[in-house]
Formats: sequence, structure tokens, C-alpha cells
Amino acid sequence: MSTRIREDLEAACRERLNKPSLRVISVEPIPEGHSGFTYFVTADDGGGPTRYVLRLPPPGARIAGPADVIRQGRIMAALHDADLPTPAIPALVAEPVVDGRPFVLMEAVEGTRIEKAGVEQNPLDISRSAVGVLKRLQSLPLGRTGIGDEEPVSLQAEMMRWAWLMQRAPEELTTRAGELGGLLATHVPVERPPTLVHGDYHYGNMLFRGPEVVAVLDWEIAEIGQPLLDLGCLCIVSVRRQYQGAPNPGGAIDVTVGELCRLYGADAGEMRWYLALSLYKYASIFGYNLMLHRRGKRPDPMYEHLTDTITGMIDEGIDVIGRGA
Repeated sequence: MSTRIREDLEAACRERLNKPSLRVISVEPIPEGHSGFTYFVTADDGGGPTRYVLRLPPPGARIAGPADVIRQGRIMAALHDADLPTPAIPALVAEPVVDGRPFVLMEAVEGTRIEKAGVEQNPLDISRSAVGVLKRLQSLPLGRTGIGDEEPVSLQAEMMRWAWLMQRAPEELTTRAGELGGLLATHVPVERPPTLVHGDYHYGNMLFRGPEVVAVLDWEIAEIGQPLLDLGCLCIVSVRRQYQGAPNPGGAIDVTVGELCRLYGADAGEMRWYLALSLYKYASIFGYNLMLHRRGKRPDPMYEHLTDTITGMIDEGIDVIGRGA
């Protein structure tokens, strides 16, 4: 671990938190997940050790999109202030002060990851809590989301975003992607009033206490947009259960798409399009990350185990939207 990160963080926290005797004892990379530069931090200002989570953008990255940790911190701080399950943010510093980068320091939330909670708790109780938190997030006025001044993302723009990634995925896995993209473009539903959208709302991005969601993490691709997009993300976990042996955070949660729609109160017919879009979206994300892995730009062998999932999700999307056409 870089000594510079520890030293820079200590100096910044002493100043920003007004704790001149604070010591950063340790900074350790978080092994779980695939979101990059996230660390557990232990600090002590004389009252005993306190655990935090540090988020940094990649070194040298342009501060935009998923690398914009300040935007992510602003969202979490706003939601925490609204009593929604996100971490408190003691420090949010846009200046490049930790290893030449801006940073977000979050309070560590005590909770279990889905791999453990999914085995120990009732799956329907977990899904009920996740859907309940989603509806609370979506009921928050846009002005209290931290990004309420941003322009809402239309469904056409949403589709274009994932089409860009799909075009960069390995061609042998995406031969039917154009067919699915065409079906989606032909059957775009009427848009609802926009809400806060997490963008990657699944059990792997949550922490649990018992079956209850106590933290929603990883706000890298959040936006103001259509609410059923996040329900689609949650449904993907259920669909991916059919791809045996492939990585699937939350795969132990045996709750059907129909049950998730019932918990949310979504119309199953309307939801088919959003499910098909979510299948296209995650196939594009996995395919794009597989391309980066194979080119050595972002090594992560997990994505080699998702080739059947990528092709299967595209086929499934065509089938889903075809049933609703």
C-alpha cells in the first residue's frame, strides 16, 4: 500500500475534520467487488480506532463518469441526510490532495454482503427490503438527491449508452445484439416522471443486517432517469440464475421476476421492455469489461467466466421483448 496515500489522507483529514491529532493507522484495499480504488481505512484521533472507507479515482483519470468520486459522494451525502441507507460522508474533497487525486471518505457501515446474507436469510425478505428501499429512493424529491440539477436521461440516450459499449465487446459474443437493439428501439415505452436512478441496483451493491438493506453502495453510474430501470437491474439477478457456474452476486436469492414486479407494483407487460433493456445493458457491460481484460487494460479474469452469460442474456432479451411485441 502506498505510504503516500496514508500520509496525504492523514494530513487532509486533520485539516478537513479539524482533528489535528488524528492518525491514519492503516489503508488496505478492499478485496471484494470490481469497482477499483476502494480502501478500508482505520484512523484514531485519541478516542479509539474508527473504520472508514476511502474512494479514489484511478490515477491520472479524467474526473468524469465512473471516476467522478466527488459526484458519488455528493449523492450519498444527500441520501444519508434524507435518512436513506447510504454511508455518512465525513470528508468530500474535490482538490487533488491524496496521491494527487480527489477523495471521498465514508463511514464504514456494519453489515454483511449478499454472499453471506443470501445463505442465512429468507430470499423473499431480502427482495422485499431491496424493493422497499428502491421505492423510498425514487420517492425522494429530485432536489434532495445531490444531482437534481442534472438533465434527465431519456430512454433513447440510455439505449445509446449501452450500444456504445456493446460495439466494443468481443464480436463472437454479440452477433445478435443488433437484433435486440432494434427491437428495443422499436418498442420504447412512454416515459414516466424521472426519479433518482442508481443504475446498478442489485444485491451485490448492498449491505445487509439480517434481511434488511442497511447500505446501498457504488453510485458510479447514477442518474436522473426512468424508475423502472433499477427494478430491471434487480430482475437481472433472477434471470442470471439460469447460467450455472457463472459469477452472480445475489444468485442465492431465488425470487422470480414476477415476484419482484409484484413487490414493486409494476405492470408485467410494461416491465418486459425494461427487463430486455437490462439484459442488453449487462451483456454490454460484461462484454466491454471482457474486452478490457483481454487487452490487458483492466485485468479481471472473472469476465472470462461470463461468455455464456453474455450470449444467453442477448438471446433472452430478444425472447422477452418478442413476447411483449
